[in-house]
Amino acid sequence: MNYTSLIVKIIEKPCQTFVENQIPLTKMTVQIPQVRHNSSETYIRLCIWGKLGYDITQYYHINDYVIVEGYLSIQSDQLSKISLKSFPRVELSVYKIYPFVFGLNNASIGK
Repeated sequence: MNYTSLIVKIIEKPCQTFVENQIPLTKMTVQIPQVRHNSSETYIRLCIWGKLGYDITQYYHINDYVIVEGYLSIQSDQLSKISLKSFPRVELSVYKIYPFVFGLNNASIGK
């Protein structure tokens, strides 16, 4: 089974494109928070299809934490060798997304 739920931190501004000039596709890189200090950072590429991607570009920002549900997939080795550091090997096709914790720079505190 490759359906999963994760809490992730947004580390890249969502970028929206259109597939065949019709279907909106939003992509962004996120980080899975680690509790242990000696573990390496884990990055995942989120792919959001359809109208859900528009909401993400409007309401979610860098340093926000979200709960995502979706299907995991792994890039082929040939593609990952080309740009190993610039593009994560694991992709998550998002089915649902929920706000968890918004970053302090985005909140209106004291207003």
